[in-house]
Amino acid sequence: MKKIKNAISYFISGFKEGDSITKLSYLVMGAGSFMRKQYVRGFTLLGIQIVSFAYLIMSGFSRIAGLANLGTVSQGKTFDEALGIYIYSQGDNSMLFLLFGVLAIFAIVGTIGVYALNIVNAVENQKIVDSGRELPTFKEDIQTLLDEKFHITVLTIPTILTFIFTLLPLVFMILIAFTNFDKTHQPPGNLFTWVGLKNFKDMFYNNSIISGTFFALLKWTFIWAFFATFLNYILGMLLAMLINSKGIKIKKFWRTVFVITIAVPQFVSLLLMSQLLADNGSLNVLLKNWGLVDSSIKFLTDGNLAKITVIVINCWVGIPYTMLITSGILMNIPADLYESAEIDGAGPWVKFRKITLPYMLHVTTPYLITQFVGNLNNFNVIFLLTGGGPLSLEYHQAGKTDLLVTWLYKLTVEQKDYALASTLGIIIFVISATLSLIVFKRTTQQGQEGEFN
Repeated sequence: MKKIKNAISYFISGFKEGDSITKLSYLVMGAGSFMRKQYVRGFTLLGIQIVSFAYLIMSGFSRIAGLANLGTVSQGKTFDEALGIYIYSQGDNSMLFLLFGVLAIFAIVGTIGVYALNIVNAVENQKIVDSGRELPTFKEDIQTLLDEKFHITVLTIPTILTFIFTLLPLVFMILIAFTNFDKTHQPPGNLFTWVGLKNFKDMFYNNSIISGTFFALLKWTFIWAFFATFLNYILGMLLAMLINSKGIKIKKFWRTVFVITIAVPQFVSLLLMSQLLADNGSLNVLLKNWGLVDSSIKFLTDGNLAKITVIVINCWVGIPYTMLITSGILMNIPADLYESAEIDGAGPWVKFRKITLPYMLHVTTPYLITQFVGNLNNFNVIFLLTGGGPLSLEYHQAGKTDLLVTWLYKLTVEQKDYALASTLGIIIFVISATLSLIVFKRTTQQGQEGEFN
């Protein structure tokens, strides 16, 4: 609020204290430059104002007005008896109404930003003139952009592209969550409209099947993320400690053996395991041939067993990564800490609990946070192993091992329920962002690595 008040105060005082040229800049962008012989800067600002106004008058304002209802004319269909075919008439496209409406809003915001820069430029130019100094020439402006303000030169194009290709689509997809855009409302054949918070209400409490699916998958997603993160972390650390211990020979060989799993693309390993553990897969065939089981073990088709299976397989593909990360950190733990602990009579468990684990957590907390958030959205392991199955009539278009992110994929690609999928995407983002911010804030308050005792 303070910054907003300061900006408003600057805007008002600039007009009150400004001369005629500065005041004209409040109406004609660039006047504070081209009327002071800064022609390139001034006419560039004026050109932006003309183009922006022309766009808004010709189509921008009508696009924004179209956001109110996202189209009114549905596609028509009449049967032509002479030709024996249906003739379709062009209707409104709700998706284009939404997209171009958002684009028009961005154009207005961008124009306001350039207008603010114009005011700042006019006020600063007047201050320079009043102080008796000369205004910078175009050549000097270029030199400044290549020297003191080189960061602005470098970041301008990436920032514009980020707005166009990242922020604009993001806002568009967020707004989809407040519509009824699904397989029965597919433009241009059918219009979709605003429904407010209906999709969020359905997700949380209004629709028993959808909300039941959401909370069941949310619970399983957190269980999966917890075990997929910390089981890999602890086992990978223990493996690294075992390999680094004094009694183990050919340490490089053992590290290489475990790293081989990383060399094989993960999707190849997961698809192979999916075939191996199928009801009629190689493992079940061998077990039945050896007489160890009478019927196939449902590794991937029984709800509870499938959940255990994906956690175990994820350990197999994930532990080598943790081993590599923790190996280097373990070798950097001061040896005198262990020597002091041994003198005090500490055993292996006490040294691990009091020295190794605290030190590792202190150093690798950011890694754990990113891994946990990544596992909340771990699409590959679940989708390639079980496809989210086994399916259940209790769930809305989801299976027992589906995570929220794989459910989102099914809602989008298979069911074309874009509105519900967008709602789910927003919720996933809020959960991930909140967890990350809370944990990062708490860990940074504990100090730097050098404070470890």
